[in-house]
Amino acid sequence: MGYARRGANVSESNTLRQRVAAAVSERDLAKPDVPVLLMVSGGSDSTALAYLARDLHDEGLVGPLAMLHVNHKLRGEDADADARFVEELAELLAVPLFLCEVDVAREARRTGENVEAVARRERYLAANEALESLCLHASAPLADGRIFTAHTADDRVESFYMRSIVGTGPGGFRAMRYRNGPVVRPLLDATRDDLRAYLDDRAQVGLPVARDGSGALWREDATNAHTDRFRAYVRHEIVPRAKERNSQLMEVLCRTMNLIADEDDMLERLVDDLVEQHASWIEHVPGRSPDFAAGCVLAPELGEQPVPLLRRVAVRILHHMLGLEARVETASVDAVLAAWGEARPRGGYVANVQGDLAVSANKQGVRIEPMAAFRARRKRV
Repeated sequence: MGYARRGANVSESNTLRQRVAAAVSERDLAKPDVPVLLMVSGGSDSTALAYLARDLHDEGLVGPLAMLHVNHKLRGEDADADARFVEELAELLAVPLFLCEVDVAREARRTGENVEAVARRERYLAANEALESLCLHASAPLADGRIFTAHTADDRVESFYMRSIVGTGPGGFRAMRYRNGPVVRPLLDATRDDLRAYLDDRAQVGLPVARDGSGALWREDATNAHTDRFRAYVRHEIVPRAKERNSQLMEVLCRTMNLIADEDDMLERLVDDLVEQHASWIEHVPGRSPDFAAGCVLAPELGEQPVPLLRRVAVRILHHMLGLEARVETASVDAVLAAWGEARPRGGYVANVQGDLAVSANKQGVRIEPMAAFRARRKRV
């Protein structure tokens, strides 16, 4: 059935839509001609994202839309019911849908990785493929495309506490960015309760809504209640206790994280300049991202910079070498910093870091490259 909004006066829905529209416009998260892929699981957050994005498209704030649903095959019939619900939602909103199935448990057994890490990687692999297809269909450059996710203020606060427990690197306490490359989080200023109230409100005033087999406005993932998973533990045990001490926790902590983000952005601009001045990409293909470089040489004088900036440069280069979705390990960053001694490269220094990368130093600078390339170069010498 086609999507048509009714002219009801809906203060709750209008208020949330205005807040999301303001975040998209003020933070330059998308533009009227930018294709947007919506990652929709069928939960309350992503279901609300789908309705809101369709409204933003109708208002001319974002470009062509498509939805992606990835069935991880982890919850049997419940997972299949999630997919059916998202199909109904896509049909209701007249938005094209990409459906993908991945046996995440089998892939985790094959690789020995954590199930959640595999699921996340497979979701974003599917998202990048779907975005490429959407941009091709819309005759838009892939670099302009956006992937909208339904992360909320709750997710951001949970990430803050998780990083507080296990530690984090430079900029980590901003917790989540509104935009990270093509990935955009337009709902970071809304709470999960805000989004559920929005869905209830739509139904109460007669706006078009999708329902699952039991009549619910979204699908519940029972695994969210399990406290043996780190995020669920923080969500159900730590955040509620913090709210007991401060009922305005979400607002206060998100405001604090935005202050941290402002300072982080300033430091990142300094890093932009340092990388441009002092980083030379090895076998860099002209016109392509440094992600495609075979390695990088950092000039000797970079070691004269303050350690906090040097640390951020190391993170930036390692992300380019490992991929933007990789989690750069503290030990890898420390290994890069250790290549300098008294503000100069330490001749003869060699370290092997994550991703089988080699960090080496001589009077020419500090070099980061695949270990195979390092060994081949040493043989030639």
